[in-house]
Amino acid sequence: MSIELTILLIVVAVAAGAFGSNVVRRKLSEGRLADAEKAAAQLIEEARKDADNIRKEASLQAKDTILQAKTESENEARELRREIQVQEKRLLQKEEHLDRKVGQVDAREEELLKRERGVAQQEERLAARDRELDELVRQQGEKLELIAGMTAQEAKQHLIHTMESEARHDAARMVKQIEEEARERADKKAKEILALAIQRYAGDFVAEKTVSVVPLPSDEMKGRIIGREGRNIRAIEAATGIDLIIDDTPEAVIISGFNPVRREVARLSLERLISDGRIHPARIEEVVQKSEEDVETAIRDAGEQATFDVGVHGIHPEIIKLIGRLRYRTSYGQNVLQHSLEVAFLCGIMASELNINVKQAKRAGLLHDIGKAVDHEIEGSHAVIGADLARKYGETPKIVHALAAHHEDEKPESVLAILVQAADALSGARPGARRETLETYVKRLGDLERIGTSFEGVSSCFAIQAGREIRVMVSSDNVSDAQSFVLAKDIAKKIEDEMTYPGQIKVNVIRETRAVEFAK
Repeated sequence: MSIELTILLIVVAVAAGAFGSNVVRRKLSEGRLADAEKAAAQLIEEARKDADNIRKEASLQAKDTILQAKTESENEARELRREIQVQEKRLLQKEEHLDRKVGQVDAREEELLKRERGVAQQEERLAARDRELDELVRQQGEKLELIAGMTAQEAKQHLIHTMESEARHDAARMVKQIEEEARERADKKAKEILALAIQRYAGDFVAEKTVSVVPLPSDEMKGRIIGREGRNIRAIEAATGIDLIIDDTPEAVIISGFNPVRREVARLSLERLISDGRIHPARIEEVVQKSEEDVETAIRDAGEQATFDVGVHGIHPEIIKLIGRLRYRTSYGQNVLQHSLEVAFLCGIMASELNINVKQAKRAGLLHDIGKAVDHEIEGSHAVIGADLARKYGETPKIVHALAAHHEDEKPESVLAILVQAADALSGARPGARRETLETYVKRLGDLERIGTSFEGVSSCFAIQAGREIRVMVSSDNVSDAQSFVLAKDIAKKIEDEMTYPGQIKVNVIRETRAVEFAK
């Protein structure tokens, strides 16, 4: 028990004594003062005894507390001494370890110093040997210069020049050989791919000709078509936008117009009017409107069927309509829709051989000529028109570029554009795909021969293979073998610049030397 608690108990005892004194006095005031004082003395004595006891107990508790604290501090001191001893042992071990390492380092330093001294001695010996060798080389060089009659620098320049010339010659020969081998392999592979594409494409091809003549059941029908004062024919021409030519041709009416869709509407309307027999302005407008609806439906169905046949999806409905319109468009007698389908299949076959995206190649092949559907309405090349339409209706930049570049309106910058060019040339230039008039054919042959003979040194020129090859005969006195290759390139370039033709034209320059003598 602490000293403060002891003092508190003493104070309480004194207070209790005082309280007892007051009680006794009261009792004395009631009559028995002596007994009260005696009782008070007893109470005081008892209080003193209690206070002494409390004080002794407090002293004993204080001693116990002090002893316990002393014991705990001694235990902590012993533990601290033990830890200090452990740390001292560890430090001693570390010092011993460091001393050993220091000894090892000193030994290594001594060894390194020995090695350095040995290396320095070897370097000195090598330097002396190098000086001896340099002196020998100098002496040998002087002897060689005396024997060769030229200085070392001149000999070095001569050797370098000789080696450089030989290296350039060998490099040029190797480059030429590599180029020839690469060209041969590429040409062979390209021919194999093209041949395979043509062989694998076995679809039927029927060129649908543009209908320009409508047969009549009799010549009397011409009068009914013309109508009173020509009102029927004027109504037909106004409703369709197509000219009707009624002449002396027996039982036939000629339809004339540049728009193939309108021409088809006029043909269909006229056939229905002739079949029905009722020909008057009101009926004409009704039949023409019905024919326009049927043609639009046929156009949409043809476009959807074409996309289904090729296997491409996600094409904008307006582009599908443009594809269907190609059914009524021809190019040199070849139906453009059938041509587009053929190009799509050929692109797909060649793309599969080259391991590129087949569906993308088919898509570009099918859409490459959509500009021809509206080229009579919009000015410009059909390739550029088609590319603008494809861009407008959300086609990818690769497809747009392939459409724009398939006739060199843009420079081809992708494999896809080259594929579309090749497939377009295959489909249009293969035998029987297109027809041209006799006048156009003869003019093309004449232009080829005229271009061939326009160059100096050419003695004669002949267009053969239906205009797909020209053979140019040159004079051996005026044109050398090397000049003949340049002449072939110049003729081909002039043909490309001045003429329009399907496929390609081979220019074959022939130069020969003949030695003639007579034995008499």
